[in-house]
Amino acid sequence: MVGTPMEFWRRHMPEKMALRSDADWHLDPFNVHTIDRFFAETGRTRQGETPFSLKTYLAYVDWFQRQSSIRPIEARVVELEPPAPRRTFRARLDTGETIDAPHVVVAVGFWYFRHVPTELEAVLPPGRWSHACEAVDMASFAGRRVTIVGGRQSAFEWAALLCEAGAAHVDIVHRHDSPRFAESEWEWIPPLVARTEQDPSWFRRLSESEQQALARKLWAEGRLKLEPWLEPRLRGAPVSLWPNAEIARSEIDSDRTIALDLTSGAKLRADHVILATGYKVDIHRVPFLATGPVRARLEVRNGFPVLDEHFQTSIPGLFITSMAATQDFGPFFGFTVSARASALTIGHSLRPA
Repeated sequence: MVGTPMEFWRRHMPEKMALRSDADWHLDPFNVHTIDRFFAETGRTRQGETPFSLKTYLAYVDWFQRQSSIRPIEARVVELEPPAPRRTFRARLDTGETIDAPHVVVAVGFWYFRHVPTELEAVLPPGRWSHACEAVDMASFAGRRVTIVGGRQSAFEWAALLCEAGAAHVDIVHRHDSPRFAESEWEWIPPLVARTEQDPSWFRRLSESEQQALARKLWAEGRLKLEPWLEPRLRGAPVSLWPNAEIARSEIDSDRTIALDLTSGAKLRADHVILATGYKVDIHRVPFLATGPVRARLEVRNGFPVLDEHFQTSIPGLFITSMAATQDFGPFFGFTVSARASALTIGHSLRPA
């Protein structure tokens, strides 16, 4: 294992954020080192950990790593060479070392896929905006005015965290109606992910309309609702909502603040703009998959790697999972709950006959 475990969660999520999932979404494919067991061994309870904080989740991850005796090589892969003419892949690390292996599993998470709409990048002043995953030091925004572009859970949670850290004012701009505060229903997802363990190809056998229906259902739960525990934290906070609007233009005023014109006609002022614009898979943004023979041989569709029923790419022995597998395995493979199913599926495919 090469890399820093859960680096994205540690470095690119706010320290005081909360997860939308619960203790059922643990990491162990064998259901031994579960979050419930972690709670029991550390004196915690589900009730006392609602909502489930990032701090507690990372404590579970560290505990899971110790229990599983996982000892990663904390380096980065900078180049990946496919087997030909050798019989193994060769991964070159930023330390200068190389690792040869007959199989490679890529599980790089979200960082490379942060989405910045080109139309926003074109109208915002360079150096005065950040993607949400780059704006996680909330204390640095104390006393400042911040405009957040986006209208889903992360936008509203960032707003709450910013205000709690002392931001002067937060404007939330989104091009749709504001979501409602309502408890999301996630209990239907784990059975579908578990189904993948028994039948890895079930999702790809669905008709396009059936796949889209599942995607819409997930969208409705995850994007059209805001967690109820967030509502009291925003009540009375210096936050203004600007639904059904977009940023049309911006300029830097003489006092170095950003003047923003919205398509609705409203005019805002900000010291910084945060883009809560989500993530979009483009596998060629993963540096070690973007060059050389790997890029030439890796079949891609709509920015996603084309995978077989075992998460294997068009390059035999190269497997890709996590968010990059959602096109072939379902939208829920962008959630941590899917890690167990992909681990079992890939593991079974590598088991000697």
